[in-house]
Amino acid sequence: MTEDQEQIRASLEDLPLPDELPEPHTEDRSELKEEEGESQAVKGSPDLLRMLKAAESRRTAQDRDREGSEASQSEAEELVIEALKTDMKIQFNNQKQEFNKRPTKTVRRSLSRSISQSSTDSLSSVCSESSDDESSPRDKLQRTSTGLSDFCIKNIKQAEFGRREIEIAQQEMPALMVLRKRAGGEKPLAGAKVAGCTHITAQTAVLIETLSLLGAQCRWAACNIFSTQNAVAAALAEGGIPVFAWRGESEDDFWWCIDRCVSAEAWQPNMILDDGGDLTHWIYKKYPSLFRKMKGIVEESVTGIYRLYQLSKAGKLCVPAMNVNDSVTKQKFDNLYCCKESILDGLKRTTDVMFGGKQVVVCGYGEVGKGCCAALKALGMVVHITEVDPICALQACMDGFRVVKLSEVVRQVDMVVTCTGNKNVVVREHLDRMKNGCIICNMGHSSTEIDLASLRTAELRWERVRPQVDHVIWPDGKRITLLAEGRLLNLSCSTVPSLVLSITATTQALALIELYSAPEGRYKQDVYLLPKKMDEFVASLHLPTFEAHLTELTDEQAKYLGISKQGPFKQNYYR
Repeated sequence: MTEDQEQIRASLEDLPLPDELPEPHTEDRSELKEEEGESQAVKGSPDLLRMLKAAESRRTAQDRDREGSEASQSEAEELVIEALKTDMKIQFNNQKQEFNKRPTKTVRRSLSRSISQSSTDSLSSVCSESSDDESSPRDKLQRTSTGLSDFCIKNIKQAEFGRREIEIAQQEMPALMVLRKRAGGEKPLAGAKVAGCTHITAQTAVLIETLSLLGAQCRWAACNIFSTQNAVAAALAEGGIPVFAWRGESEDDFWWCIDRCVSAEAWQPNMILDDGGDLTHWIYKKYPSLFRKMKGIVEESVTGIYRLYQLSKAGKLCVPAMNVNDSVTKQKFDNLYCCKESILDGLKRTTDVMFGGKQVVVCGYGEVGKGCCAALKALGMVVHITEVDPICALQACMDGFRVVKLSEVVRQVDMVVTCTGNKNVVVREHLDRMKNGCIICNMGHSSTEIDLASLRTAELRWERVRPQVDHVIWPDGKRITLLAEGRLLNLSCSTVPSLVLSITATTQALALIELYSAPEGRYKQDVYLLPKKMDEFVASLHLPTFEAHLTELTDEQAKYLGISKQGPFKQNYYR
């Protein structure tokens, strides 16, 4: 011990101990005086003060000279620990007595509500809208304030709250607002009857209402049983848009809602806006004559695009389709930046997990995988990658990640994230080998990436511990944490950035306008990419948000590059 340290310690020991501990700051509880009585100053425990003073009096000058000895320190520590234990016991008894004085209210609580209150609150804005009422609203007749009843949602009384959510989203979706002003008077979608199947969130509500303002008639269903924001669906219904969706639909409810969206009396869609291909598939299978009359399909997910290309290859696609998923604005912004920010939000809200130092394997290193890996690595996780594409695998290597097979690391990782768009990426063999407590989730569109059917067997027990959080328990007690039943994590368990979705939503709106207003013969029965000029237009609409100023090419520079000064600046094959 240095001389300065000895002087400081000696000066602290010479300070007299107070007779009473100071009163802590207390809030005004005047409203509770009748129930709890007059508030009293909280004082230190007399037993604690007496024991500390006794310990102080036993310390002689000779003891103070031997501060460095282990015996003195041990004696002092034992006295303080004993005193603290005594005081804690006294204070706990006092708190228990005070608690018993307060009026109690019997509330039924389920096991899933045994989590911390802070964690519960963090989920309230997304996951708890329908957690208390899991009944289906299919047989419940509801009406809007104007008497309309052509919709099926959880609760029309939530419309006012949903309207505020939509207004907040509008502030971060500038391009759609500009589109409303520029094209609202022309009504480019007048006569269009759009059947939509997307996530029903505040952001997609801004898109749906924009399409209505551009002249389209819309009917909407949800593409995911967990992503619907019930209040937003209520606001859309109150605004006159037939919506058939609620959070927590069953599989039967899901297809029933899609059918209601299509099979309205005296109304037949002529345009499809799809996310995942379920609506397109349903119309193709159940209403083939209606499918042949469509003017166009706009699809934004990799899963839906695979289905369209399969139809096209088989010669069964009898309507032109626009591939929004592979547009530059979707790939480089929605898939990358949206997932980069929202994966952490979804994981934190559902698990409260600490990321630093943990190991994770991300299956797939496309744009979604790149965003997820960047976010997880930034918080200190050790990231492994699985890939089938050698180009993406090489990118992962050069970004500093280990490219492995899932079977090589599945025993040691703390988390598994799938984002391939494929099926059976994680199968029962992998699940059996995972460590206790491993978290598994999906950032792809469909729930097919994780083999859930293999988990629904007699020997495995499922336990719901939170909204969208299940423990799957093995006979030996091992459990894994499954999020959102393998469905899309960010939209099922959290929210996504409105600004990024504004880019995709604007692209979808322009694709609908292009297909609907295109002259006969421009588009054949095939799948098309958006022209790069349109991609660049969407990007330019968002630049003012960042106060960005583009540099203009000179005539000489444009001639040198062989392009127009106004663009497009990339070839159509550029991705």
